Amino acid sequence: MKLVTVCGPPSSGKTSVILKTVDALSGRGRKVGVVKFDCLSTEDDLLYEKAGIPVQKGLSGPLCPDHYFVSNVEEVVGWGKKNDFDLLISESAGLCNRCSPYIKDVMAICVIDNLSGVGTPKKIGPMLKLADIVVITKGDIVSQAEREVFASRVSLVNPAAMVLNVNGLTGQGAWELSTLLDEDDRAVETLIGRKLRFSMPAALCSYCLGETRIGETYQLGNVRKIQIEER
Repeated sequence: MKLVTVCGPPSSGKTSVILKTVDALSGRGRKVGVVKFDCLSTEDDLLYEKAGIPVQKGLSGPLCPDHYFVSNVEEVVGWGKKNDFDLLISESAGLCNRCSPYIKDVMAICVIDNLSGVGTPKKIGPMLKLADIVVITKGDIVSQAEREVFASRVSLVNPAAMVLNVNGLTGQGAWELSTLLDEDDRAVETLIGRKLRFSMPAALCSYCLGETRIGETYQLGNVRKIQIEER
């Protein structure tokens, strides 16, 4: 079984891209399953069910969705192998720009949309910089010039990644993405002992443990303070 992690900022079009891509893969006889990770709630699993795609849903609740993912991904792989999937797709929650959700030797896809602004790519950390494939969505809403500038900014941040434009509504570009997933030959037996491509955001402070009061007196643990400059 092959595993693919699909990540990106909120509302960038991850689910739409996956649905169109799975449709292309199913047309070639591939058996595909999806696991949707999210924070408080999601109805994306209903979209997968409606499309006839086997799906599991995991909600992180008060925990960081990135940490929740890495704590549960091995169980997810076990579910995929039990169902004899050819490909298992893990869709992240809409992640922050510092998240690091990718695993070494596992296909990593970052979905980002043209509407986020041309300055957005340089604001995103490992989630964009360490992806194998960067999928750019919502290109039908902006001009050709804006699409080209945005794609060039993405390539500056991650020159090693393949950049694709995919329309989540029409499916244009999804077939090309599905062929890249088909050509990837990295099978997964287990993730035990595997490593992330980059360390996750670090935080273990009083607020992580439920503190709600503001002030230095109540700030314990891993706390980082801003440096105020005199101007």
